[in-house]
Amino acid sequence: MQLKSCLPLALGAIASAQSLTDVLANNTAELSTLISLLSAQPAIVSALGSASDITILAPNNAAFAAFLATPEGTAAGGDPSTVAALLTYHVVNGTFYASDFSSTPAFAPTLLSNTTFTNVTGGQVVEAVSDGTNVTILSGLLAESKVVAANLNFTGGTVHVIDKVLTIPQAAGATAVTAGLTNLVGALTRADLVNAVQGLSDVTIFAPSNAAFDAIGSATANLSVADLAGILTYHVVNGTVGYSSALTNTSLTALNGGSIDIRIEGENVFVNSAKVVTPNVLIANGVVHVIDNVLNPNPASGSATSTGVAFPGATSVSSTVFTEAPTPSTTLAGAGATPTSSGAASSSLSAGAAGRAFPTGAIEMAALLGGAGVLMNL
Repeated sequence: MQLKSCLPLALGAIASAQSLTDVLANNTAELSTLISLLSAQPAIVSALGSASDITILAPNNAAFAAFLATPEGTAAGGDPSTVAALLTYHVVNGTFYASDFSSTPAFAPTLLSNTTFTNVTGGQVVEAVSDGTNVTILSGLLAESKVVAANLNFTGGTVHVIDKVLTIPQAAGATAVTAGLTNLVGALTRADLVNAVQGLSDVTIFAPSNAAFDAIGSATANLSVADLAGILTYHVVNGTVGYSSALTNTSLTALNGGSIDIRIEGENVFVNSAKVVTPNVLIANGVVHVIDNVLNPNPASGSATSTGVAFPGATSVSSTVFTEAPTPSTTLAGAGATPTSSGAASSSLSAGAAGRAFPTGAIEMAALLGGAGVLMNL
């Protein structure tokens, strides 16, 4: 397959893009699938051809092959708009070399701004970290992609070859289902808040773990819908996407109007009396941090702004408090959400888990890639 025959002439016609063409041509053995996908997206090729100061995260052939080998990938129907969204999510605004990343997470905006898939001002982000030797890119559902070839520079920026296709962040409901946060999903469903939360832009959600809800089961089992909604909306900050590396000792205003205190102690982040146990789960409209306690919006009933039990006197329960099953609107509503299979939903985010990753495989990505299997054969 010749690169020149795959890419529209618009790419080669622009001087800055010719350098990008050379980079891709020199790495055809690793990037031929990506080149084929780009050949079917002339608008993206044109944008890349005129762009400057960008970083391209380029999945190698093995990354696409692994994805397309799944039943969902094989069966995925053609959807050029979805493929376009996926490709633009792999283009970062700004030139970032491997040496620019450190152990402190960096959150870089991408060219994905299509509101069908994201509702984050400035474009959906990817997270990048480095252990000093290897660079890891984290995307939706905490999916990890390793940089296997770094700093393939061209006039407009640089290319990093990665070993897995990025996952476009899903809606909050779909993410919670995949993460196994069944109590949270049930509570949001009972309070009829799923679509309301997913319809917001630029949100930070502090999501209590299942154990956090179970620990105060006696206090929440018989709550009215209004009281439950008051508690849940106290866990949502609207208008601010608070990634962990940007959080400081401060107060944030919750969706219900209450004040949330953020406290940084070493490498730990505390939200009132709760500790963040899994940070930076990217979602379509912002970020989720999983916490180990349920926040109490009523200071009179507990220590809502200091370390301690937020619901004093509450006792734990042995079974799930909120049993409402996710409905289609819970898992599908909102930008970029796709249904998860039964296999993916078994994974969970739990307090004490090593690191932040939970296995998602390629299941969610299958629906996102859409017609790539067809485009590869062009």
